[in-house]
Amino acid sequence: MLRVQRSADRYVVFTLSGRMEAENITDLEILLRSEANGRRIVLDLRDVTLVNRAAVSFLDRCEADNITLENCPPYIREWIRRQRLVT
Repeated sequence: MLRVQRSADRYVVFTLSGRMEAENITDLEILLRSEANGRRIVLDLRDVTLVNRAAVSFLDRCEADNITLENCPPYIREWIRRQRLVT
């Protein structure tokens, strides 16, 4: 189960916690698209405990779209890096 908390000041922060899996991706994409254009968006991954391949692909796309991944666990960062090498 994935929990999402939103906070905003100068930029919007979505704090994610729990398991991030394929079934969460569509809802997260809708949530991110609903934010006002031009505002910086940050995904805080400090409390993410587990991801699957679809989640890693989603996070890679987020970074490509200038969404900041904050507190990204090292194993997720490495998985994103390796995925970029094969695509």
